[in-house]
Amino acid sequence: MQTGPRVLAIVLAGGAGKRLLPLTADRAKPAVPFGGAYRLIDFVLSNLINAGLRRVCVLTQYKSHSLDRHITTTWRMPTLLGDYVTPVPAQQRLGPRWFTGSADAIFQSLNLINDEAPDYVAVFGADHVYRMDPMQMINDHIDAEAGVSVAGIRQPRSLAHQFGVIETAEDGLRISRFLEKPADPPGIVGDEDNSYVSMGNYLFDTDILVDALLADAADEGSVHDMGGNIIPALVDAGQAIVYDFDRNEVPGSTERDRGYWRDVGTLDAYHDAHMDLVSVHPIFNLYNRTWPILTHLPPYPPAKFVEGGNAHESMVGAGSIVSGAHVRNSVVSFDVQIAGGAYVESSVLMPGVRIGRNAVVRKAILDKNVIVPEGAQIGVDLDTDRDLYTISDGGIIVLGKGLVAQR
Repeated sequence: MQTGPRVLAIVLAGGAGKRLLPLTADRAKPAVPFGGAYRLIDFVLSNLINAGLRRVCVLTQYKSHSLDRHITTTWRMPTLLGDYVTPVPAQQRLGPRWFTGSADAIFQSLNLINDEAPDYVAVFGADHVYRMDPMQMINDHIDAEAGVSVAGIRQPRSLAHQFGVIETAEDGLRISRFLEKPADPPGIVGDEDNSYVSMGNYLFDTDILVDALLADAADEGSVHDMGGNIIPALVDAGQAIVYDFDRNEVPGSTERDRGYWRDVGTLDAYHDAHMDLVSVHPIFNLYNRTWPILTHLPPYPPAKFVEGGNAHESMVGAGSIVSGAHVRNSVVSFDVQIAGGAYVESSVLMPGVRIGRNAVVRKAILDKNVIVPEGAQIGVDLDTDRDLYTISDGGIIVLGKGLVAQR
């Protein structure tokens, strides 16, 4: 039973994630493993559940099998009080077509809103790494009597051109313009060196959202995107405000990781976000038990280090064995085996990876079940690697799921 405002959470999880290829060759972007134990979608779902928002619909579409399975096996809510986290695939309720944009995904799923009859609808993205208490955003939204609140995070103006940018009126609250990757991002009132970047998290009065979706569906010139069409329309109508993420206080956060948010939409950003986890005082702290990131882990035994194997400034998952090998500044998932004499540095190893004796792996992302044979070298000669594997703009070598590395 919900007390207070009745809120339905809709998580948009249908994106293809093409910039993360080959990690998204066989799975949806929100299903990509992260941090040695999680999937990307676990972060938004944990934020919602920790805040008490426990009626959640996850809209899926692209290569969604592993995502659907993860949600149904991991995110089981007690049904006695009507709580649920459920995947909702494209159902073609309005004809033989798939979702054509994020706004169209919600429009085609209006039955979810009609059935639940919430006072407010939270529409959140599924593939960012962060902690947030959405209830604080909801309370501010109600106090401001707005039609929609857009979560904004402060970013240096020199970097803001990579994102959707929010410009406010002089009151610093009402949104005057919503700009998609502007060449000259506007500053924040009273903080001209920074810009508000949209986090892709929105809170709507239900009737405002439904009316906007109906109008957008009737507009043949629209691309039916939440950030590209729905939010600008509500900005023009004077119904949009910004929620400053800097004001969000997450229980258990430290001064160092407070306000952390990463868009891991590229291979370099994905790798960088992992490197944020492994320092002595991490930029993002996975060990906050007051606001935990929740997931399901298979029942593996503890990690084991034998024959002088060691790991420095690294995370090593359950069931992994480091046998006479050396691991530095890396995230090693569960069920990974690294044989004697091997050296792993600044890398992300997903479940099931096997690294042979005397192999070298540097600045790499190895997807599930990748095999690195004895003596193979990855990240040592980039010219050779470029002919064999995917290499990001920042020089990260990426091996897709199940690939056997060349010797």
